[in-house]
Amino acid sequence: MRGIDFVTNKRGQKTAVLIDLKRHGQLWEDFYDSVVAQGRAREPRESLDAVKDRLRRLGKLRG
Repeated sequence: MRGIDFVTNKRGQKTAVLIDLKRHGQLWEDFYDSVVAQGRAREPRESLDAVKDRLRRLGKLRG
């Protein structure tokens, strides 16, 4: 694929990838967003109401 090159070790195993971001920037953004989302999937969740209540108590939200 043009704009994507693999770095290999002495045994020919792929160890890294070089991506031309001018050509494939959107592909990289999609990949990165997916990795971040997977990492956050294991984080504890908090309801919107709980966040609003906390912000009100801290004086950062009115109403």
